[in-house]
Amino acid sequence: MSETPENNNGATGPGLDAPQDGPSFVVLAQYLKDLSFESPKAPGSFQNQQSPRLEVNVDVQGRGLGPDQYEVELSVNARANRDSDTIFVVEASYGGVFEIKNLPRDQLEMVMLVECPRLLFPFMRQIVADATRNGNFPPLMLEPIDFMGIFTANQEKARQEQLATQS
Repeated sequence: MSETPENNNGATGPGLDAPQDGPSFVVLAQYLKDLSFESPKAPGSFQNQQSPRLEVNVDVQGRGLGPDQYEVELSVNARANRDSDTIFVVEASYGGVFEIKNLPRDQLEMVMLVECPRLLFPFMRQIVADATRNGNFPPLMLEPIDFMGIFTANQEKARQEQLATQS
């Protein structure tokens, strides 16, 4: 007796019970695209124990690669300053290639700017923490990001700007 499911046509194979035309989302690849760490005042910056002021910027970009394939790039720029001195700068880009099929066009942007970076973020967080730790600083642990909140706020801002230009 076979353990493999059989469909109505007599064909067998794993997953044949799932509808073939429903939406699908697959991570094809994840990779570090760019990483830069600078500590321009080392070793002098290690002598002052005063906590630096941190600035962190995050950006998400997406683009089509081919039929149903998309690259999403999550970028982080973190800078630590003490007074007017730059203590360290970390710049990193982490990318992923995703296969997204049978998704309505009006939902594709949301998936690329919310779901994809949500999957990439833990890896980026670890890369930034490792880079700062390897630079002899405490690991910079990025706070979780509400990608859906940012997406919703950006959509609302665009809608308000569109209404303002129509008036």
